[in-house]
Amino acid sequence: MTTYNFDQTFDLRGTDSAKWNYFSAETLPMWVAEMDFQSANPIIDAVQKRVARGLFGYGMESDTLRETLVERMGRLYGWSIRKEEIVFLPGLVCGLNVVSRAIGAAGDGVLIQPPVYPPFLIAPLNQDREVHEAPMAVSLHEGNLYYETDTDAMEAAVRPNTQLYMMCNPHNPVGRAFRREELTAIAEVCERHDLIICSDEIHCDLLMGDSRHIPMASLAPEVANRTITLMAPSKSFNVPGLGCAFAIIPNLELRKQVTKAATGIVPHVNILGMVAAEAAYTHGDEWLVQTLAYLTANRDFALDFIRREMPTLRTTNPEATYLLWLDCREALGEANPQKFFLEQAKLAVNDGATFGNNGKGFIRVNYACARSTLEQGLQQMKAALAGLAVSA
Repeated sequence: MTTYNFDQTFDLRGTDSAKWNYFSAETLPMWVAEMDFQSANPIIDAVQKRVARGLFGYGMESDTLRETLVERMGRLYGWSIRKEEIVFLPGLVCGLNVVSRAIGAAGDGVLIQPPVYPPFLIAPLNQDREVHEAPMAVSLHEGNLYYETDTDAMEAAVRPNTQLYMMCNPHNPVGRAFRREELTAIAEVCERHDLIICSDEIHCDLLMGDSRHIPMASLAPEVANRTITLMAPSKSFNVPGLGCAFAIIPNLELRKQVTKAATGIVPHVNILGMVAAEAAYTHGDEWLVQTLAYLTANRDFALDFIRREMPTLRTTNPEATYLLWLDCREALGEANPQKFFLEQAKLAVNDGATFGNNGKGFIRVNYACARSTLEQGLQQMKAALAGLAVSA
């Protein structure tokens, strides 16, 4: 068994890392959703072996990867899929755009549930679609923010031209791993209104503690028949720069629509992305298990720190992902919290307003980093808030 060291830190300033070089050199980055951990050894070895061949011509889609994905869906979720239902894509955001293009026509509507990953708001607009919003319901559970699907809001948001519902499961940024009864209720709304479902499940492996993932399409054959599932190894195994994702589309006609929408516009997955995906799903689970244990401990550390040291902030308790969603309105009022922490704490976090109108006053914080980095970031936040109190 290989034991991985997640306490190791890497200074990527001055490299091609977008996470570490988008902001100034003195800024600690805890924003974009990628980990600060090296990928699993089998992934590194597989990519190095492929590079050593020295020939980088056009590649073919891997039938072995298809078989691995079929086996993985059955083993993890009891979800039976076939190889031909898999459509490879160069990225999940690309998938959101392709599906928005494939379903309906210009002027039709796409239903989403903000706060949600910003491409959900942007992809429909890119394809001349309308965005119909059904905000998630939020309450406090044991002092933490807890978000749930509001099916009444979904019903109210559906219009005659709504054709597509795009969901995020597990949910980015609020960290929910949806329960079966929630998914069933969502599916029933979509069936009543004859909506196609696009389910972004890119964070399906990133489960904290004893959380479990249920693919939307695994609920029932009739749900699968209207569902396009998007997945990728990029978040789970920290290989986003290698560009490999896939859609699982059981319905042949939907599969044809998606394929047609991508034809001539969307490139094939690059050969190194395919190699990395196959190595990740075949040999990466030992690394993943250790990563999840470390991330769960990081989550608990962050929640305890915020509760004790920054009680004016409210945060989610993520069941999945490695992202905290913090309500800063009590602490900062109408001020932009992303700008405040960037300027006063030298800490880069995501602006909640980019996740929808109901994200104003919030930030998203990435805790997929060494514990020392996480503690440093939290201490910088605390100091900035303390300075605000003193100046007041």
